[in-house]
Amino acid sequence: MDKNYYEILEVDRNASQEIIDKAYKTLAKKYHPDLQDGAHKKKAEETFKMINEAYETLSNPQLRTQYNQELQNHTISEDKYNEMYKQNQILKDKLNNLQQHIYENRQGSTDFYSNQNSSTNHTYQDRQNHTHNSSNAYQNQNSYERNLEYEQQMEKARQKAYHDAYFQDLKNRGYKIRYKKTFSDYIKSFLSILIVIFVLFIIWNIPFVKNYFMELYETNTMFKVIVDIFNNIFH
Repeated sequence: MDKNYYEILEVDRNASQEIIDKAYKTLAKKYHPDLQDGAHKKKAEETFKMINEAYETLSNPQLRTQYNQELQNHTISEDKYNEMYKQNQILKDKLNNLQQHIYENRQGSTDFYSNQNSSTNHTYQDRQNHTHNSSNAYQNQNSYERNLEYEQQMEKARQKAYHDAYFQDLKNRGYKIRYKKTFSDYIKSFLSILIVIFVLFIIWNIPFVKNYFMELYETNTMFKVIVDIFNNIFH
């Protein structure tokens, strides 16, 4: 559902028909294409079309009831929203830590190369310092590689943060995300069914349980009718 008719008409979901009529008349007059200048006329036509579409649905009690049901089905649960919000906050903290770590490593690399340039053409002692700086250069090379790894991790975290922020935006607009089941989800469901069948089979083979249901079948007419119906279906 990519349109929220209540938002288009700028009314509350529980608004009365009278309020919806007034909102439609106000917006229709405001965005009527004939009342717009050339620069805004095309955009006004699109807005005016959406206003009419929203009003046609919300002004019809039957269509409005059906639309409210669809809108309810596209609403994400509060628990799911809170969970996504918490994960998004954790990702933001991780991003901040990664950025700080990268900044510190880059700052160390900048200081090294500045010191290396200032030590050129110095005495023998400076050459020994240069050798020491070469060792530091190797360490800084490793630091640079680690920075690349941190940047990759940060990019993945940023993408996931944007993804969760998109969910939050959908929640604010009254939408619900439908998650597609994976192959592993179907495997888990299948195994759960097998476990339930196995447990029922074991329970059925307990003597006193089996005798109880057999006696119930002989004495209880309603239970006997239900069992006979299932027997006719599966045989």
